[in-house]
Amino acid sequence: MNLEQQKKQARDLLRAIRAGDADALSRLRRHHARWAALDEGAVRQLVSLHDAQFSLAREQGFASWPKLKAYAEPSSHPRHTRLFVADLAWITDRVHGLLRTRDSAGPAALEQIREWHPRFSGCTDDEIRQAPFTEEDARLVYAREHGFETWDDLTRRVNLLAANPATATTEPFMAAFGALRSGDAAGFEAFLRTNPGLAGERGTNGNTLLNLAVSFAGKPDWKGGMSAIKALLAAGSDVNDANDRGWTPLHAAAYANQAEVAALLIEKGAALDAEAHGAGGTPLIAALFWGHRETADLLGRHGVAPNNLRAAAGLGIAELVEACFNPDGTLTPEACAARGFYRPHSGFPDWQPSTDPREVLDEALVWAAKSGRLAVLERLAGAGAQLDADPYRGTPLIWAAVCNRTETVAWLLDRGANINRKATFGGSTHGQGITALHLAAQYGHLPVVKFLLERGADRFIKDELYQSTAESGAAHFGRNDVRDYLRSLGA
Repeated sequence: MNLEQQKKQARDLLRAIRAGDADALSRLRRHHARWAALDEGAVRQLVSLHDAQFSLAREQGFASWPKLKAYAEPSSHPRHTRLFVADLAWITDRVHGLLRTRDSAGPAALEQIREWHPRFSGCTDDEIRQAPFTEEDARLVYAREHGFETWDDLTRRVNLLAANPATATTEPFMAAFGALRSGDAAGFEAFLRTNPGLAGERGTNGNTLLNLAVSFAGKPDWKGGMSAIKALLAAGSDVNDANDRGWTPLHAAAYANQAEVAALLIEKGAALDAEAHGAGGTPLIAALFWGHRETADLLGRHGVAPNNLRAAAGLGIAELVEACFNPDGTLTPEACAARGFYRPHSGFPDWQPSTDPREVLDEALVWAAKSGRLAVLERLAGAGAQLDADPYRGTPLIWAAVCNRTETVAWLLDRGANINRKATFGGSTHGQGITALHLAAQYGHLPVVKFLLERGADRFIKDELYQSTAESGAAHFGRNDVRDYLRSLGA
C-alpha cells in the first residue's frame, strides 16, 4: 500500500466533502458514525482531515488511520510479508500448512513462529515444537507477519480486497503479482520501475516476487518467460532470499525442472546447499524428488549436496553410490544422513524418516526409479532394496510410471516387481490403494499405459478412496487420449 497515495486520497475526500459532493458525504457518514445525524451544512463546516482519513481507513478495512498508516509504511522488519492473494480460504490453507509442518519443515517454520507470535519470542526450537500450538496461534502468526494486530483485522482487509478488486491497486505487491501471474511482462516491469522496493519485499509465506516468478516459469501457458526473472535480478532481488519454509528461487527452479533458470540463478550466486522443508532439502533434492533429471544433472555438476545414498541413486552416479557402502556391505553413516526432507509441501502426509538400512535402501531404489537411473538399480537391488517397497508415497514401479520411465518399468517387471501392487502416492486424500497403471493413466503417459497392459496390468482394479479405475482416473484428469484408448479395449 502506498502511503502517499492514501494521504492524497484523504485530502481529495476532504475537499469533496467540503464542496458538498453527495458521494463523498455518503462515504463519510457510512464510515464515521458521528457525522450520520448532522446536516450537510454542519458537516461541510466542521469536517477535518482527520475525519477524512478515518473514513478512508475504514473503507480500506482498517480500524483507524494510524493502523492503515502502520500497514502502509515500509516495515523495519526484514521478514514482514505482503498480501498477494485476496482469498481468505487460500490464506487459511497456509495457516493449516504451518500447523501440519511445524515439526517437519525445519528451522525456517520455527523461526516464523518465533518472530511473529509473542508467546514464542526467545524460545528455542525444541520449546516451540513441544509447546501447544493451535489454529488460533497459527492465525496470529500470519496476521502479525502481514502487519495486522489480529486475525480479524487481516480477514477484514482480505475480504475487502476480494469484494473490490480495484482496491488491489492500493497493494503494489499484489498488483505486481497479478501482472506476473498473467504473463504481462511489460506491466510487471513497469511496476518494478515505479516501486523499486518491490524487488526486496516478501509476500505471504515469505515468498519474494523472484521466488514466485521462478515458480511460474514451469507453467507451459505462462508468458512472462525469463524477462521478469532477469528484471527482478537487475532490480536487486536477493537470489538466496528464502521463504518461510527455507525455499529459495533455486529450489523453485529445481521443483519446476527449469534448468535454464537454475543455471542463471547459480551464475548469480544461488546457494546449492540451502535447506528447505527439513534437513537435507537442498535444490538438488527438490529436483530429484520429482525425478527431474535435466535440472538435477545440472545441479549435480555443481556439487552433490547432501551426498547421501538417495541423492547418489537419483543422480545415477555409480561411484557415489558405491561410496555409500562399507567394505562389509553395510551402509555408511553418510548414506543414511540428511533425510529430514521428505515432502515439498504440506499436501503430503506426515512421515518420520529413519536410519533403518532397509528403509534407506528402499528409498534409494525409489529415487533411482524416478529418474530412470538403470545403471545403479542392480547395485541397490543386490544390496537388499525391495522392488515392491513403499517407503514413502510410492513404490519404484509407481514412480517410474509417474515419471514416464518405460525402460525402468520394464527393468522392474523383468526382475519380479508386482505389476498390480496397490500402494500409496502423493497426498493422503488421493493416493490410497492405487497401482502403477492408475498413475500412468492419470499423468497421461499413454506409452507406459500400453506397456503395462501388455505385461498384464489389471485395468479393472479400483483405488481404495474413490473406487476409481485407470480409465475413470484418466477421464477425471482430462487425459482424453488415455481414456479413449482404455475405453476402446471394451469391458
